[in-house]
Amino acid sequence: MRRRHLLALPALTLASRASAQAAYPDRPISMVVPFLAGGSTDIAARIMAERMAPHLGAGVRIVVENRAGAGGSVGTEWVRHRPADGYTLLLGSASALGTNPAALPQTTPYDPVEDFTSIAVVGGGPIVLIVPQASRWSSARQLLEEVKANPGKYTWATSGAGGIGHLTGEYMKLMAGSQGAPLQAEHVPYRGGSAVMEALAKGEVDYSLEVLASTAPHMRDGISRGLAVSSLARHPLFPEVPTLDETGLKGFEVITWNALVAPKGLPPEIANTLSRAVRAALADNGVGQRMANAGVDPAGPSTPESTRAFLAQERDKFRGIVARAGVRLGR
Repeated sequence: MRRRHLLALPALTLASRASAQAAYPDRPISMVVPFLAGGSTDIAARIMAERMAPHLGAGVRIVVENRAGAGGSVGTEWVRHRPADGYTLLLGSASALGTNPAALPQTTPYDPVEDFTSIAVVGGGPIVLIVPQASRWSSARQLLEEVKANPGKYTWATSGAGGIGHLTGEYMKLMAGSQGAPLQAEHVPYRGGSAVMEALAKGEVDYSLEVLASTAPHMRDGISRGLAVSSLARHPLFPEVPTLDETGLKGFEVITWNALVAPKGLPPEIANTLSRAVRAALADNGVGQRMANAGVDPAGPSTPESTRAFLAQERDKFRGIVARAGVRLGR
């Protein structure tokens, strides 16, 4: 009897674990946004929280929590140290999970792939090369030629040192340079996309590289002009704006993106459950339109495995840009 009882214990333990996982989720889930409320990542998170919840069970709630600071690194690092139980998630960005670890490794103490459990890619979009409405530059080619002919004369703005706009601009200068030497222009970091667009409208800087969510309202209102986008294809919101690839920087492609991750060690069953909920939410046409209006193009179907591969590819790409462009930053 004693031997049979002992042999049965592992099976009972496994059954208890399976029962606990099958009950997930049985309390509210926190989806952390590592930025202030109101930005494109925050808007995307609120849309996803609303539309994912019904696919996780009746009465399930997903609560968006903003933990801003250091270009997304503060909230990301906080999530890294939470329990891997599926009740704390992070909707990360290309800055928080891509460019910050590449450009600021001394102040970003995490690996976006190895220190988290990948769940799903939520969306993305291009960076826009944009100038004030009054700028004499009518094309990206013209801008790059003048910057090349006048080293150090012009200034360009982004929403933060080490962010996606910054590394996109460094990559552009590198590809437009000659003999391995990048173009020379002064980078001016601002605190957020709205501050960048205000500075651009006032003529405080000559050009900017900023996410579509920040630039679109100014482009629609005629305050600023987009000269090129950083994706390989033109964007449907502004089909008249060419790509940097079209303007001569062959193969140029950098996009911003949002990906859902959790602390390292999340059980595969929970990761797959959450990934299926993301896919179901994104399959709703209404969700896609709301995301697009926020400047985030909804992603195609992804899995935890494909998301991990994507994050590894992006991490390595940004590390390569930092190394080739000789970016040296510190906070």
